[in-house]
Amino acid sequence: MFRRLRRHADRARDPRRLVDARPLGPPVPFTFDGRPMTAPPGQSLAAALWAAGILSWRTTRVGGRPRGVFCGIGQCFDCLVTVNGRPGRRACLVPAAPGDVVTTQEGHGHADLDTP
Repeated sequence: MFRRLRRHADRARDPRRLVDARPLGPPVPFTFDGRPMTAPPGQSLAAALWAAGILSWRTTRVGGRPRGVFCGIGQCFDCLVTVNGRPGRRACLVPAAPGDVVTTQEGHGHADLDTP
């Protein structure tokens, strides 16, 4: 009896039983700084960039220091990227979409508004 209960408990703790690990569809193609990339459907841009080994995709306004994901839940604004020409998008909240053009965000992302 204990063996049967133990097997049931082991199956219940198996994380594969908690999520459906099957792919939800074909990979989503997008580009990052001109580099072709793909992501599983629904995956955030931050997760896709991390999976590709890219840990930094923004520079700070002062000093140009590299930034990437910090909190991962959209609270800190460290993971900002420019998506399809729109700066200030939080990569941890934006799912990859087919054909997205994602670029590193330099500073605040509005260099065209800077005055000399």
